[in-house]
Order: sequence, then structure tokens, then C-alpha cells
Amino acid sequence: MCTAEIIPPVPTAKNPPERFTGDVWVDTLVSPRNESQRAVAALVRFAPGARTAWHSHANGQTLHITQGVAYVQSRGGELLVLHPGQTVYTPPGVEHWHGAAPDRFMEHLAVLENADDPSSTTTWGEHVTEQEYGAS
Repeated sequence: MCTAEIIPPVPTAKNPPERFTGDVWVDTLVSPRNESQRAVAALVRFAPGARTAWHSHANGQTLHITQGVAYVQSRGGELLVLHPGQTVYTPPGVEHWHGAAPDRFMEHLAVLENADDPSSTTTWGEHVTEQEYGAS
């Protein structure tokens, strides 16, 4: 008989400065439980002005804003300003960044599927410069 299982929480982790500007914390909520699963979900909190580096995801990414004001921008695209309750999807392979407005904390749920090789799920690029962020 199959039963439900309570999954022990993973401790909050501070994201590495090689991939983020400013203070960003992540709570992993969902990760694969066996080799046939790919879903990953996390609650991510950004301090004001904090943001990811440029990056892309092999299978795309969905962000659902839960608090604050979010900035999301694809390379060469217009800046999207999102508020709690809004959801944005970035397709596979599209380079983008996301983060908090300069004067507000921001929190989002991030949902994605791992690639066949989980280490290639996210491809990280250079940091978003102050000039790029300021142009937002």
C-alpha cells in the first residue's frame, strides 16, 4: 500500500554571489524523489535591489510573485514589472534575469523541470550590471 510521506524541510540557503547580486535566500520545496521525476520548486526571497545573473533554463521556468515588486527581463526584451499574484513564464533556452525592485523586498515561487542531466538544467552567465539594472 502506498502512503503519503511528510518530507523533511531543507534548511534555507543563501544563494552564491557568483550567480546573484545582493542577498537572496532559497527554500527548496519540491525536488525529484526518484529518477523519473523532474519537478523542482522553490520559494526565493530577494532583498531590495538583489537579482540573479543572466541565465537560461533547459526546460523553461515559471515564476509566481508572492510578495513585493519583481523585475524580469529577457535578453533584448522589455522589462516586466510584476506584483503579487502575477505569474511569468520564460521559455527554454531564453536568457533572462529576475530580481527585486530597488526599494522593495520580493518573493517568488520558482518552478521548473530538470534537464536529462540535472547539472545542465540552468546555464549561468555574467552578472546583470548596475547600468543594465538601472536602465530597468
